[in-house]
Parts: sequence; structure tokens; C-alpha cells
Amino acid sequence: MEVQNTGKAMVGPSSDQENGTRRPSHGLLYQPSTITLASDSSMSKVEDGNIGFIVGEVEMGQIKDTVELPKQWGNNFLRKIRYSWASSYRKTFALIFTVNLAVFVALVAKAPNGRPKHRDVGTAASANLMAAILFRQENFLNIIYEVFARAPHSWPLNIRKRVAKVFHYGGVHSGCGVAAVVWYILYTVEASILLVEDKNTHSDILANMVTSWVLVTMFIVILAGAHPSFRVRYHDYFEAFHRFAGWTALVNFWIHNVFSAAITARETGNTTGMALLKTPSFWTILISTGCTLLSWSRLRLRKVYPEKLSDHATRLHFRYAGMPSFYGVKLSDRPLLEWHAFATIPDVDEATGKTTGFSVVVSNAGDWTNKQIMASGERKLWIRGSPLHGLLYTSRLFKRIVLVATGSGIGPCLSLMHANITPTRIYWSTRDPQKNYGDAVTNAVQKADPRAVIWNTSTQGRGTIVQSVYELVRGSDAEAVFIISNPKVTDLVVFGMQSRGVPAYGAIFDS
Repeated sequence: MEVQNTGKAMVGPSSDQENGTRRPSHGLLYQPSTITLASDSSMSKVEDGNIGFIVGEVEMGQIKDTVELPKQWGNNFLRKIRYSWASSYRKTFALIFTVNLAVFVALVAKAPNGRPKHRDVGTAASANLMAAILFRQENFLNIIYEVFARAPHSWPLNIRKRVAKVFHYGGVHSGCGVAAVVWYILYTVEASILLVEDKNTHSDILANMVTSWVLVTMFIVILAGAHPSFRVRYHDYFEAFHRFAGWTALVNFWIHNVFSAAITARETGNTTGMALLKTPSFWTILISTGCTLLSWSRLRLRKVYPEKLSDHATRLHFRYAGMPSFYGVKLSDRPLLEWHAFATIPDVDEATGKTTGFSVVVSNAGDWTNKQIMASGERKLWIRGSPLHGLLYTSRLFKRIVLVATGSGIGPCLSLMHANITPTRIYWSTRDPQKNYGDAVTNAVQKADPRAVIWNTSTQGRGTIVQSVYELVRGSDAEAVFIISNPKVTDLVVFGMQSRGVPAYGAIFDS
């Protein structure tokens, strides 16, 4: 096999087939900030018709090391189950459902007639709803991140790599949310039975049943809109369903609790207010309401100073406050209809070393982002809630990492580079990096890692990212890989690394 050193990458398979047999057929030499092809005469060995990949620096034209991409664990079926289907998100979801099922069985076993008390069912429903809302509240999630990310490097890697999966907290949100809906359906059925059995036709029982059905309807609307297939295709509608149906359910829940307390008061001889205070659902809905109000009470209109990088990307600067590394903010110009989350980058005056604010990198990924790129001059955008930790915050759990980004995924990575806490090797694959993102971004990448691999897809093709990332892992003795990219490439790299024994983390659908 002959490989011509033409200065343009000859691309093998565009993706890792994850069967341990297909490997790219071109050699790569790592040099500072670039990757070039080596001629076949410089290859150290050729096996089974495949030219080995090269990792390391070039010294006087000599190759220092060769890395063979190892075979993946198990067969294809077992790999898909272990590293794809059985994600931490799904396991968390399943655990929550198992716990709720155990509680339901216990209530049924405890009930003399096999019918759990409707108040117990309502308490279980409201407790799940509270947990679902808590795991979307920024302050609560930041505390969770802080606790998990404090694990010291002295702990075994086997423990730290599991602790780092804290960003799968979305499994708690969705698991508790779905469980709450199931409990409320049971509660509503019980409320309907009570109405049928009520010979005196008490108005509070009728109101309790009606508000229960309204709640169930709102919850079903939320669940239907949150289904992945609908959420991806109609994201704006998903947000609208989630927000307005959620607010309707929250208000209706308060009304429902009052009528439920009225029933209890009539049966026990207490006042409605006292019965309400003694109801666990009152306190859970109080916390749920507080979480919602706390987030929206921080809605602010902030001035933006845009720095257009190209027709493909822009950098939005905010000067109202400084921002530490590893945080993200939500931005919008229509706060009731849509929000977009971005990782923040601390802005530092190089002359004084002082923080002057923060910025976000926006790449063209749709109508909203394109509008931000094309808009000129100072303007204002809405920011809601507290800044929130993200996936890359857990990188501090490892002694050394490899950071992978494609396109505008480099934006969130700049925050990690600025923090400069964990020794990092960088692989950035993008189209015309300097043209699209400017010297400031590319210089920041090279400053963070003088030997950073910046793969220009316009001149070098798509490359073979799994092989290249594995070479960086071996060459730097990294403990983990973090990737910020689109879902397809993220899944490819995470699967390719984990199935070969390398801890890897990328943003999930609901992280």
C-alpha cells in the first residue's frame, strides 16, 4: 500500500464501525497544532494490509511510537447493551421506577382491601414531582455538582469515573416526572371512585376529582412533548408544552390541594387550613413552587457586545458580571417561548489580568443562532436563573484528560482551558478554524495545549476521530476523554473509548 504525502489527508472509514475489525488505512503524525500524513517509508510496521497509526512528536523525521487501536470488549450485542443502551441515565430512571414500584406494593400490602389510601397515593405523586423539579433547579444542581466533583485524585479511578457521571441527573428528573404521572393517574382513578361512592354529592369531592383530571391532562401533555422524537423535531413546541402546561399544573395543584384538604377537614373535624398544613403534599408543592419562582425571579435583560468571528460564528460578550470557569447560562430574546444554553468563557484583560465579564461562542445551528451571528451592534438578551455547572466541571476529578471538540464545541472547552486545572491534550476537528473562529480562539487552544491537534476538515477530510483520540490518550497517559460535539459524533467517541476501557464523557440528550 502506498500513501502519498500530499499535505491533504486521505480519509479512511469516516466512523468507527465498533466491531473491532475495521481500521483506517492511513498513518498520522502529530505535530504542534496540526496533523499531516506520513509516507509509507516512515511506517514502523504494517499488519493485515493496514498501516499502523503514529502518535507522538516528530524528532528529525523519526517516528517515536506506534499505537494499535485495541479490539473492543465483548461482541457487538453485549457492547450495545453495556455502553449504549444501559447508560447511567437509563439505569437511574429504572432505579427510580423500581423504588416507586416497591412503595406501591407496600401500600397495597398495607391496605386492608387492597386499595391504597388516596392521600398516600397523592403524597407519593407530589414527592416525585418535587424531586423532578429540584433536579432542574440551578442552585440545587450546583450543590450536587460541588459534592460529587470534590472526590480527590487519591480515590481509585474505578470510583472517580463513576462519580463523574453526575451529569446524568436528567435520569432523576425524567424518572421522577414519569413516576409522578403514574401516581397521579392512580390518585385520579381513586378520586373518581370516591365521587361515585359519595351518596351526598359533596362539592369538595367533585372539585377534587375535576382538578385531578386537569392535572393528569397537563402531565400527559408534558410527557408527550418531552418524547425524544418530538423534542428533537419540534423543540420550540416542546419548550412551550413543558413551560405552559407545567405552570397550569402548578396553579391547578394548589387548587387541588385546597379541595383535598377540605375533604380531610370535613372527615376529621379540623379546619381546612390546619388540614392543609398537616398534609405532606402542601410542603412538597411549596418547595416545587419556590424552585420555579426562584429561577424566574432572576430573569434579567442584559446588554450584549457582539464580536463577529465569521458568517459561521460569533462571540457574545457580557460585562455586567464576572463568571468563573465551568458555568453555563440560558439566553433568549423571547423569554416565554424559547431558551438556549451556552457555556461561558471568562473574559480577562490581558494587560491587567482582571476579569472584565464573560462571553459565549455561538455557532450557526438554526434560525436563532443565525440571527445572533448576523445581527450587528450592541443589543440586549434575556438571561434567566443562576449560572449552572455543566459536564466539563467533572473533568477536575481526573489527573489528566483528553478534550475533544468539533466545530463550535470548542466554545464550552475554552472555559476549561481558562481554568487550567487539569493537564489536558486537545483534539479539535472543525472547518477552517482560523477563518470561522478567529485568531483569539485558535490561540487560546494552542496556549492551553501547544501540541493541540487542530484538524481542518476543509483540507484534511473528516478523519478517523476514534483512532486519533485513542492515540492522544495513550500518548498522554490520560485517565478520561471529554467530548463536546453533536450527538452522533459524541456517541461515536464515547462508545469507541468506553468499549476499549477508556472512561469517556459527552453531553447526553437530557443532561
